[in-house]
Amino acid sequence: MPERYARRAGPCSAPARQGYAPRREIVGWAMFDFANQAYTLLIITVVFGELFTTVIVGEHEGSYRLANFLWSLALSLSYLMVVVSAPLCGAIMDCRAEKKRFLRWSYVATVISTAMLYFVAPGYVALGFFLIVVSNYAYSMGESFIAAFLPGLGPPSALGRISGFGWALGYLGGLFAAGFTLLVLGEATADNFARIRFVGPFAAGFFLLAAMPTFAWLKERAVPQPAAVGYGRLARRRMLATWRDLRHFKDLSRFLVSLLFSMAGVYIIIAFAFIYGAQVIGWDAQVRNGMFIIVQITAAGGAVGFGALQDRLGGKRTYQLTLALWVAAIAAIWATPALTAWLNGTFGRAWQAQHVFLVVGCLAGASLGSSQSASRTLVGLFSPREKAAELFGFWGLANKLAGVLGIVLLGVLQMLVGLAGSILLCAALFIAAMLICTRVDEARGRAAARQWSSPGAAGVQEAT
Repeated sequence: MPERYARRAGPCSAPARQGYAPRREIVGWAMFDFANQAYTLLIITVVFGELFTTVIVGEHEGSYRLANFLWSLALSLSYLMVVVSAPLCGAIMDCRAEKKRFLRWSYVATVISTAMLYFVAPGYVALGFFLIVVSNYAYSMGESFIAAFLPGLGPPSALGRISGFGWALGYLGGLFAAGFTLLVLGEATADNFARIRFVGPFAAGFFLLAAMPTFAWLKERAVPQPAAVGYGRLARRRMLATWRDLRHFKDLSRFLVSLLFSMAGVYIIIAFAFIYGAQVIGWDAQVRNGMFIIVQITAAGGAVGFGALQDRLGGKRTYQLTLALWVAAIAAIWATPALTAWLNGTFGRAWQAQHVFLVVGCLAGASLGSSQSASRTLVGLFSPREKAAELFGFWGLANKLAGVLGIVLLGVLQMLVGLAGSILLCAALFIAAMLICTRVDEARGRAAARQWSSPGAAGVQEAT
């Protein structure tokens, strides 16, 4: 019985496929990004996050620090669950050729738990906490599962454009979902709770319907391999072997460490940007709605523009450029009140901080779309296709461990010094990611993936 899976061959290997997948299949893959953006935008970033902290939990001793901490704890717990389970699921998917089946499970679980957020009323803190943990766990696992299909959709030279197309379509989906929410459901306030509580069922229904093309058009091309022991045991062995074999993918390993820091900053922004606008900037409903639209449009543009740029400049350079944009965006977010005062004094204006914050949102949106697309593409370039689901499981692990790290750190820090000063933590995380990434050699990382997939290389199996 195979105990260990060595390079380029083994009972869980699948043959490499050259060229592009059919256009309809690529669109079907990208439609999952379109569909799931309703969850991340409406539930995590904007509406339900603000509703949970300001209405469901509310003020405690004159501040929202406890509410912010509970929100960060719920997200961190869900990400920790992904850290534990994503690599194992990836290994099982590779062996059983069941990426699509696992994706369907995560999709159904996300839809059901998100719809149930309707029952979370003011004071129902425990129920809201539980449903956020479950829904965000299922959603986050789905992110890893859908990403595992990327290496099979086109040649390495096109993965940047394909990934950028998916992210851009996702932000357009978010824009559509946000538009409906603003026009029909209204504001995340106690006075409007009777209508805004439908944000959960709406996000669930949007995800349910918009992801149907994914399951109709996306194909599972891997071939399941027979095993003398259970696939769970087989996958655990393979996962442990991959941990050892990561020395062969040393540039992927270094990049995942860099990704740990950069995504910690991204998850902080996703979870707290609109909470920051409400609590620190003090924006009104019109400006908040404008930020909805600005972030989605600029994020889509960033994903498409940097996706094309990545195929020209290379993945590493593009990724580092997006991190530099993030540092500038965080500095601008933190300095918005002081920047507004300086602009008014210099030009004799009476601008409000919330309006300057809209301009800052353009920079943050472009950074958001470009950095996520660039990181996903680099992992695809560094992953041989027969180990794609497994290595994207480690990508999911790094992403969600980053969520735990970043959100817990910010949750504790804002309890001590408040949310305004704590946001600078993000800039430090992005700078650390840039420094670590200087040790990544993209050409060597891509060569390592090709060598692993070389059909002429000999594989080694050890019997037990």
